[in-house]
This record gives sequence, C-alpha cells and structure tokens, in this order.
Amino acid sequence: MNSPKATPASQDPALLRRLLRAKDRMDAASHEEWPVGRLAEVSGVSEAHFARSFKQAFGVPPHRYLLTRRIERAMALLRDTDQPITDIAFTTGWSSLGTFGRTFRDITGDSPSAVRARARAVTHDLGRVPECIVNAAHRPDLKTAVSEKRRRSLDGTNETV
Repeated sequence: MNSPKATPASQDPALLRRLLRAKDRMDAASHEEWPVGRLAEVSGVSEAHFARSFKQAFGVPPHRYLLTRRIERAMALLRDTDQPITDIAFTTGWSSLGTFGRTFRDITGDSPSAVRARARAVTHDLGRVPECIVNAAHRPDLKTAVSEKRRRSLDGTNETV
C-alpha cells in the first residue's frame, strides 16, 4: 500500500527549524562549500534524512538551492558592480571560471557578459518597485536539473517541467 506523500506542513516543526538553520547558513555564506554532511551536522540529523527532508520542505535539493543562491548573487554583482566576471565567479564560490560560465548559462539561458550588458542597457526606473519583487523577477528557475536542461538542448526538446 502506498503511503501518502508528506508535505512541509506535515513535517515536525522542530525538524523544520533545524532545516531552516542550515538554509540560513547557506544564505549567509553561499560562497562556501556546503556538502550534505556539513548541512546535516548543522541540522543535527543524518545526511540521508537531511537531503530528503530539505527537498520535501523547500522543493529543491540542497545543492540546487545553493546553486540558486550563488547565481542570484552573481547576477546582482553583474548588474550592480564593475567587478570583472572572473572575480565575481570566485567571489560567489565557484572554483572554476568554466564551470561558473557553463552553469550560469544553463540556468539563466545567457552568459554572464550578456546579463551584464542587458542590465546596463535597461533605462527603466525601478526605484518605485519593491526590491523583493525585482529580485524575484531575476531569480533563476532551478526546478529542472542543469544536466536535464543540457540533455534537452542537445535533443532539441525545450519543454520545461
């Protein structure tokens, strides 16, 4: 007999607080390495339980969440600073410029230099739009794994899940 799929609301509140603690640590230091073992230790649960519970609570696996945070930070630095792209890659936690560029393009659909050029070309006044709305509009969509996006682009299929 199949058991009903648990929802975040059905998770233990104490576990959710521990998961939020790990998520907050990733948010505060997304440039650092956050293997599942380290996150599980922060949360006080086993690695397997952490990975399963994190995905259940937040809808994405921990590594994908970390990638989202790194790409969001990189996009903000590309828009708001004149830092070289190489410096931005290393500042946001990437150990290889090639990996940063490939992952950035896979997730956003554009290269870092294209994002920077487009941001500089925008002349709209966003001063009256709440910053949380602007940030949400620029948030990368990571519901589909990067490897799946790459496979689809090679196959010629472009549907999203």
